[in-house]
Amino acid sequence: MAETTLDVRTTAQLDPREVVDIMRERVKVFVVEQTCYYQEVDDKDDEAVHVMLRENGEMVGYTRVIPHDDGEHISFGRVLVPKQYRGNGYGRQVVKATIDWIHANRKGESIKIQAQNYLRPFYESLGFKAVSDVYLEDNIPHLDMVMD
Repeated sequence: MAETTLDVRTTAQLDPREVVDIMRERVKVFVVEQTCYYQEVDDKDDEAVHVMLRENGEMVGYTRVIPHDDGEHISFGRVLVPKQYRGNGYGRQVVKATIDWIHANRKGESIKIQAQNYLRPFYESLGFKAVSDVYLEDNIPHLDMVMD
């Protein structure tokens, strides 16, 4: 297996080609694959921190770190692994790297996410706890989860 590297940058630090590549993958996964029509690229991208797991220069995993809407937590989302790289553990790797980055750079802030319900066991295995009932977000079952 080739060596993976972590690339963490704000939107302003990305070059235009990288922004387009990220947005293309996000729309491909969250709008097209999940047949979920919503404003995928939003105002939160202006100040987001993008966490990219790369292998041989190719993005194999991605998350976006943003302040949570409640103003009390930090959050991450838009977790994706491009289809051709799935099944290699990159999802767990990029989420763990994102959590580590938050703990190193946003000390003292707990993490609150909106997880797709089917991923609840995955996030629980990383230390998240459910703090809400299941609800529909863009017609997909989600729940709020927190890591203190």
